Amino acid sequence: MSESNNEQPIIKPTIVKCPTCQSAVIWNTESPFRPFCSKKCQMIDFGEWADEEKSIPGAPDMSDSDGWSEDQY
Repeated sequence: MSESNNEQPIIKPTIVKCPTCQSAVIWNTESPFRPFCSKKCQMIDFGEWADEEKSIPGAPDMSDSDGWSEDQY
């Protein structure tokens, strides 16, 4: 008779870099601030977005450049 292999496969956790300080963060439920390593790094990042130091590129704002206005007609 052959023995069955009851060993569980080893699953390596996903590790990401904190966007603020670049330290390693394990991506699981035990890391409540993921992808950040701490509340401090999370708040630093939030402040940069709030101060518009960071942005996501998009289409240019066309609201004033086309010459059209709702008040014209």
